[in-house]
Amino acid sequence: GIHATVVEPGYFRTNFLDGSSLQRTAIEISDYADTVGKIRHHASELNYQQPGDPTKLALALLEIVNADKPPLRLPLGTDTLQAIAEKNAYVEQETAQWRALAESTDYR
Repeated sequence: GIHATVVEPGYFRTNFLDGSSLQRTAIEISDYADTVGKIRHHASELNYQQPGDPTKLALALLEIVNADKPPLRLPLGTDTLQAIAEKNAYVEQETAQWRALAESTDYR
C-alpha cells in the first residue's frame, strides 16, 4: 500500500541560510525590524551552526521509506522536538484554562 509521512525537519547544517539560497534585499525597512528583522538576525546567527546532521537526516528518511508501518508525522532533530514540546505544553495549559467553556457547548 501507499504510506505518507509528514517529515518535520529542524535546522540541518546546510547552506540553506546563506546567500546561495536565502536572498536578502539591500534595503532594511525599520517598520519590519520586529518581524523580518528578527528572522534575518536569527538566520545569520544560526548559519552553519545548525544542530542537525544532513547525512543522519538522509539515513532517517531511508529508514522511514523502508518501514512496514511508517509514522504519520516524524519530527527530526532535537530543535524540532523541543519546539513541539513547548507548543504542546502551551496547548495543554490553554486547554486547561478554558476547559469548562469548551465542555459547556455539548448537548446535555
